[in-house]
Amino acid sequence: MTNNQKKITQINARKVRGKIQVIVLAAGQGKRMGDKNLPKVLIPFKGVPIIKHLLAAVKNSGVCAKPVIVIGQQAEAVKKELGPDYIYIYQAQQLGTGHAVMSAQKELAGKVQNIMVLYGDHPLVTSTMIKKLTDVHLQQGKVLTMATVSLPDFEGWRQVFFDFGRVIRDKNGRVIRIVEKKDATKKQLEIKEGNPSYFCFKADWLWANLAKLKNDNTQNEYYLTDLAKLACDQKQEVATVEIEPKEALGINTAKQLKLLEQFGG
Repeated sequence: MTNNQKKITQINARKVRGKIQVIVLAAGQGKRMGDKNLPKVLIPFKGVPIIKHLLAAVKNSGVCAKPVIVIGQQAEAVKKELGPDYIYIYQAQQLGTGHAVMSAQKELAGKVQNIMVLYGDHPLVTSTMIKKLTDVHLQQGKVLTMATVSLPDFEGWRQVFFDFGRVIRDKNGRVIRIVEKKDATKKQLEIKEGNPSYFCFKADWLWANLAKLKNDNTQNEYYLTDLAKLACDQKQEVATVEIEPKEALGINTAKQLKLLEQFGG
């Protein structure tokens, strides 16, 4: 990168910083990881705690100087490992992604313009993806911007995407709903556009609509993804950004940890 390019990057980062507040969800225990001594986000990936890969990408993107981290299981261990450079929000009960973001509302309402939600167990996210999601959200000005992944099939390493929620579009290509796999019909499961649940919201719209989420699903949880349908019901258009499938992969099991390690950290 030339000195001129560096200056342009620094200027662009200054323009964006302060307009986006990143929230990282990191409250889960990770029971399926096989390590009861560590919360999932602190389990090593390429020799470094999983969450630190994501936080490095956020830092390198320049979009947010001090991310919020929602913690729960072994909260003190996470805070001790990550240090004082973050805003920590404690989530006493883990009742879904929507509930996790609700936990941060009191701290952030009225203080920030836009909210980006990312996940502490997704170590392959890049700063490029974060910047792209930010840029599209700020440029298009929709109440909601979401990343999506498009797949040729669910074969080989891509079979993990079969468990993703499906992006439902109308005949004009507009997003009208996201359906979780456990709630999807057989026909909906054939859709090969998946939802990695990376979102940017206009903050005021987000806070006004979080309370409308319902937990009438098989998991009895509050899904952040249901906000896409709420936006559509309100005649709000949802912006989308297609990302590399590998960046959408998270770690829920020891098997997935090994899978992601083949792609690098």
